[in-house]
Amino acid sequence: MKKLMTLCVLGVAAALNVTAQQKPQYTQYILNQYIINPALTGIENYTDVKLSHRRQWVGVDGAPVTTYFTIQGPINKKDYRTTATSFDVPGENPRGTAYWQNYTAAEPHHGVGLQVVNDKAGPINRFSAMATYAYHIGLSPRTSLAAGFAAGVTNTRLNTSMLDFGNTQIDPAVANGGNINSIKPDFSAGLYLYSGEYFVGLSAQQIIPQDLTFSDNVIRKETGKSVPHIFATAGYRFLIGEDFNLIPSIMVKYVKPSPVQFDVNAKLQYQDRAWIGASYRNGDGYAGMVGINVSNFFNVGYSYDHTTSGLSTVSKGSHEIIIGFLLGNKYDDSCPKNVW
Repeated sequence: MKKLMTLCVLGVAAALNVTAQQKPQYTQYILNQYIINPALTGIENYTDVKLSHRRQWVGVDGAPVTTYFTIQGPINKKDYRTTATSFDVPGENPRGTAYWQNYTAAEPHHGVGLQVVNDKAGPINRFSAMATYAYHIGLSPRTSLAAGFAAGVTNTRLNTSMLDFGNTQIDPAVANGGNINSIKPDFSAGLYLYSGEYFVGLSAQQIIPQDLTFSDNVIRKETGKSVPHIFATAGYRFLIGEDFNLIPSIMVKYVKPSPVQFDVNAKLQYQDRAWIGASYRNGDGYAGMVGINVSNFFNVGYSYDHTTSGLSTVSKGSHEIIIGFLLGNKYDDSCPKNVW
């Protein structure tokens, strides 16, 4: 039964490789939009470090498991706060009305960062390392625009020993056992428009398609190919009373030739301390999220996905945890100012 399930997942993964998503899927992307858009490099006043681990479709043998590490921060960012609302005032919400009334656009500055992602699904493992750069500039007193790009390499590895299904015949090109590696350059680019009230982002991953061949045999009739992934994001902040921020957002994703997929999210934040959220992904399912800002140095978020697709009969859902560290946070930002 286990090998049969692995075969099923392998079939799903193979279909995804040919016609659909090749990059990992994230439920809590709203907590780290940098993972899908390099334009966010250096957007905050501190060096932002994120660690995340996601187990998708728990209970399905060979289901995707994704782990990533990101670090990014500004260079020569001049965002000095000298008003009465610069730091926490006892008895007031540090993310209340007064804070957002005093919000100003970013001074021109640079940002640099690093993304390291490992994504495993059945016999296929993708490991990527990308260096990122972005430039931020104010367009108006409250609105900023950032443009960024990422460059690195992706190693796609096929573990052929997992393709042994007993009496089932497999392609002789991968029948020798061991691992077959394909190392290719990888590039991403993005734009991000942001203010105290809203954000709009557009990014593309794998913008230069690369041939992918899983074969240690000299005879190759066909080759696979990486395809561009397009992401569009948008969100708006509503103040509810003095203590709560409600942030609805949406992400639209397109990977040719698959249909457009979208995520609709809502995040309700209490002051800058804790938050809850919900998400719906068309054709897949819905998720619940919760998080806490422990201090101006450490935060954590967790999400649980329930799938409504055909996998719901065998899957126990998906779990994702994300841990953040705010290094050099001299302005005491308990929660992000520009990334929601």
